[in-house]
Amino acid sequence: MSTQLPAHDSIVFFNGSLMPEKDVGIPIRDRGFIYGDAVFDATRTFGGRTFRLKEHIQRLYNSLRYLRIDPGLDPAEMERWSLEVVNHNHPLLPPGQDMWVMQRISRGVESSEPGAAEQPTVLIESHAIPFARRATLYRDGISVVTPSVPRIPPRFLSPRAKTHNYLNLIMGDLEVRDTDPNAWSVLLDEAGNLTEGRGSNIFLVKDGTVTTPRGQFVLEGITRGVVLDLAAGLGLPVAETDLDLYDAYTADEAFLTSTSLCVCPIGKVNGAAIGQGTVPGPVTQQLMTAFSDLAGMDYVEQYLAHLPS
Repeated sequence: MSTQLPAHDSIVFFNGSLMPEKDVGIPIRDRGFIYGDAVFDATRTFGGRTFRLKEHIQRLYNSLRYLRIDPGLDPAEMERWSLEVVNHNHPLLPPGQDMWVMQRISRGVESSEPGAAEQPTVLIESHAIPFARRATLYRDGISVVTPSVPRIPPRFLSPRAKTHNYLNLIMGDLEVRDTDPNAWSVLLDEAGNLTEGRGSNIFLVKDGTVTTPRGQFVLEGITRGVVLDLAAGLGLPVAETDLDLYDAYTADEAFLTSTSLCVCPIGKVNGAAIGQGTVPGPVTQQLMTAFSDLAGMDYVEQYLAHLPS
């Protein structure tokens, strides 16, 4: 199937073809829409170049295996189509802007026929990262709040699969934003340990050691893994371990990692200033600089350039 691609409009890959984003419609009986029975992954661009796309797609296929969905494409094809979408859509963005590219695969339309196999819905789309809305986070630090909503335990549903079912994390966000519209939530588990936020991993720094919650209890972010490697390469001790609010309140530094944020300092946890209140702290700054070097551009300056004048 061939479609004339628009020169000045965003495109997506949808069920085998590239087409204008505005022409795509998801059936109302798609299981991703009805049940959240779908997986996704997302990487970002730096100056139009994707970052760690292979690793994101590998995680996507791990999530697909966990949900027992066959997308009908191999990882190399998923990567190729993702790059097609990026190469068309990135030049449409304003100067200095970058974007996410996301692969979304649902189990497909639920059939009313007994024994009928669903055909998966495969979508690859992109959209701009909200630099202006997030620019102050790099100047002031993120305010993290832990809601009363606990993270679903991994014995019920593994957080290591990146699925469309984000309600647990969204409920935490809703509670936190009722208190502080600008805060970011990080959920605790039933034992009171820090887990993760919606699309973000938390790190603490104490006496020079960089720590983060264990991978069994969180979505193991690609950026999380990059930062663990960068810290080790800088000669910093690293540890994946249980961390509670005592650890957060007594930390010297703290930061969040995510695909779009990369490394972003935390200023407060539940209203308590982290460390000496310097944002970012020296270890966080080292890691931010090392990440910019790896990405090939100063991502912090990219955000700060969008501060209101």
